[in-house]
Amino acid sequence: MQIDAHQHYWNPARGDYGWLTPELTALYRTFGPEDLAPLRDAAGVSRTVVVQAAPTVEETRYLLDLARRDASIAGVVGWVPMLDPYAPAMIEEFAKEPAFKGIRPMLQDLPDDAWIAAPELAPAVDVLIAHDLAFDALIFTRHAEHFETFARRFPRLRIVVDHGAKPPIRDGIAAMQPWADAIARLATLPNLHCKISGLATEAAPGWTDDTLRPYVDHLLQTFGASRLMWGSDWPVLNLNGDYARWHASAHALLAALNDAQRDAVFGANAAAFYRL
Repeated sequence: MQIDAHQHYWNPARGDYGWLTPELTALYRTFGPEDLAPLRDAAGVSRTVVVQAAPTVEETRYLLDLARRDASIAGVVGWVPMLDPYAPAMIEEFAKEPAFKGIRPMLQDLPDDAWIAAPELAPAVDVLIAHDLAFDALIFTRHAEHFETFARRFPRLRIVVDHGAKPPIRDGIAAMQPWADAIARLATLPNLHCKISGLATEAAPGWTDDTLRPYVDHLLQTFGASRLMWGSDWPVLNLNGDYARWHASAHALLAALNDAQRDAVFGANAAAFYRL
């Protein structure tokens, strides 16, 4: 079974997507399961993990409601205000929902790159661990040092780095460092996994398989096939690609893997990591 480990659904009319403005014409409309279904079917992708796109509890409830009504949604990664005194109780509440699989703070949008290293996050994290829930990390290279502190502080927390930590692909191969070094350090932590997703969005228009190959190769060399999972990042992907093209490109870039490894990256790893 192929699983898309990272995609989004949204409705701009809900009003809590601060980053989603009318200027983003390719994205500024409702995207729901009925829009993704034909793309999934054509690619042979059976189920998906839907990841939050707004820093609100209300959006998490919206996604969980979608999951109750559409069997293709295998899991939901939501959002809670982790430093709020009520965050542990919110996580306890969401943990009762079968589709709820973890949380994602939108670290890339926070003004303090060191926020993730705050010891005050412990009460919320402890509840995640107690309920065997996961943590998605939306980071850039600049977050790596502080994020490593967080990951080492909670070795029992299952963590996945979204979008390969967003390498600076559009700046060319000469700019690959220090991203590559940061990935190598993070990959030494056994509780960390990584998503091969979002890479097309970080590339300049007109990208090819060869454009993305050095970054995919580095992720494979550092994390290994057992800790990587493929995701589309649809519909954000539509800014610089499409579902079929990125799915085919990822298969081509991972063609050297054996069947078991390929099955792991395109489904089994996500199923195990998110407890689907």
